[in-house]
Amino acid sequence: MGMKLNMLPPSVNNMSVRVFVRAAGIPVEEENVWGQTQEEEYLAKYPAGLTPTIETDELPQGVLGESCAVMMYLASRDGLDDLYPTDLGRRAMVDGANFYTMSILYPLVARATYPRLGFSGYPGEVAATEASDEDKEAARKAAEDALPRIFETYKQFYGTDGGFIGGGDSPSIADIRLVCTLEFLAVIDAELPDWTKDYMQRVESALGEAYTEPAGDVRGYIAQATGQAVAT
Repeated sequence: MGMKLNMLPPSVNNMSVRVFVRAAGIPVEEENVWGQTQEEEYLAKYPAGLTPTIETDELPQGVLGESCAVMMYLASRDGLDDLYPTDLGRRAMVDGANFYTMSILYPLVARATYPRLGFSGYPGEVAATEASDEDKEAARKAAEDALPRIFETYKQFYGTDGGFIGGGDSPSIADIRLVCTLEFLAVIDAELPDWTKDYMQRVESALGEAYTEPAGDVRGYIAQATGQAVAT
């Protein structure tokens, strides 16, 4: 059986793996599972009910979820040093950036953007409570206002202002994960620092069609949902 990638085209979490497999030249069968992730058949395979997931007989459970874990597994399996360095020092920086993106940046991006799209918040967040619309918007704005400080960490520590994470000559999986995340800030028409915009363009240019094809699905969705012009 070949490898299947279960994905949702509008999602930046899914976009990162879709970009990665294209950049890596890994053949997969993409399946759009929109509306299926909470159904019994999908949950029986992956009880978390999330995407992206890959399905392959190589894995102990036959399925693997979490975008960073999928990229780390496939890059390690295929020895893709350019995307996931085998040098432990460089790999540590890639891992650190990925964990920072998923634990610190992405939750803020979600809190800043999801309410504008009518998405429900995560349990325990203001957006998922019976709070007033004013309080929910204040919480959303607080998340948006916290983003510039997070961006500075990537600039000062991970070197994104002039290069790629991990110190290579081309984007790593951490660059892919970060830039895909930043794509979703178009929902709120966020004014990104110039260096961030340059970095995003540098990553997209380096990856070419591997990036622009999945990005088109995300950008098209955002444009449709917000009434914005499609970014090119």
